[in-house]
Amino acid sequence: MPTAPPMPTAPNYSVEDLLAIDCDAEVQRISDWINQTVGGVLGKRGVVLGLSGGIDSSVCAALAVQALGADKVFGLLLPECDSRASATDLGAALAESLGIRQITQNITSALTALGCYEQRDAAIRRLFPDYDEGWKCKLVIAGGQQGGINYFQLIVQNRSGAFDKRRLPLREYLQIVAATNYKQRVRKTIEYFHADRLNYAVIGTPNRLEFDQGFFVKNGDGAADLKPIAHLYKTQVYALAAQLGLPAVIRNSTPSTDTYSLEQSQDEFYFALPYQSMDIALRLHNLQRPAEALASALAISIDKAHRIYADINAKRRSTRYLHRPSLLLEPVITWNPAD
Repeated sequence: MPTAPPMPTAPNYSVEDLLAIDCDAEVQRISDWINQTVGGVLGKRGVVLGLSGGIDSSVCAALAVQALGADKVFGLLLPECDSRASATDLGAALAESLGIRQITQNITSALTALGCYEQRDAAIRRLFPDYDEGWKCKLVIAGGQQGGINYFQLIVQNRSGAFDKRRLPLREYLQIVAATNYKQRVRKTIEYFHADRLNYAVIGTPNRLEFDQGFFVKNGDGAADLKPIAHLYKTQVYALAAQLGLPAVIRNSTPSTDTYSLEQSQDEFYFALPYQSMDIALRLHNLQRPAEALASALAISIDKAHRIYADINAKRRSTRYLHRPSLLLEPVITWNPAD
């Protein structure tokens, strides 16, 4: 009978070693860049950003305040019927603590008119015919880190509280994702409305893990004029939150998608590992360290480390389209006498 591969016992790498940054210097560097970019490069008077109550948008808001002043930062809380009330409360509390202007606009009616919930539920009912407004749902990812191809499962909870789960066929998966992507795109439309009326720029809030692995909606939360923390791993964003003195309830929060009606963490929906481990994996991968180094760092088997690296590469390939700008048949050359 074959024996299991040995498990490393003494990690040679730690989050502190791999992801340590000078937080004070980094806050200053990002703040300076925001200031120069908004006024100098973009020619805008301030910034707009969505406040989800999560760590990334909170850190971006605090950095913008440091760079531009609270009077030039405008926050938007844009919940819908599947949003957690606690997330909206956190976003509002953050805006108050930073002293920035903010408004709350519930987008449920807009999403209903667009068919977001109708289209999502129609796809779900092809798998669960009894699904209705009293049920809840979420998607979870599987396969990639078990050595196979990533696929999604649909989990539902009926009115009595019982759960059921089925693998999503491609047709239903695409329809559910397309429908829920309305949420991010409607929010971004509202952000740009306020940016246009104020002559402000729109801040995007992805961290490096999300940006690298394509965890965003094209022309939704992926659209922005500047993305101040896209170079930072999630662990580093949490470190900046402490440096910036953000409320403890935000600094201690667990990342979530806040997209589906059932509570859902980011790792079960997309990354398959908690962000602390994914940060280490992506950092070592970017340093071109072998799978043995990752196995030691996370105290996992070398086979699993190989699968994690393969999953990172697979997500990069499958989401490359999200990073592409509009394609042109040939370059369009412009000339400005001032150049």
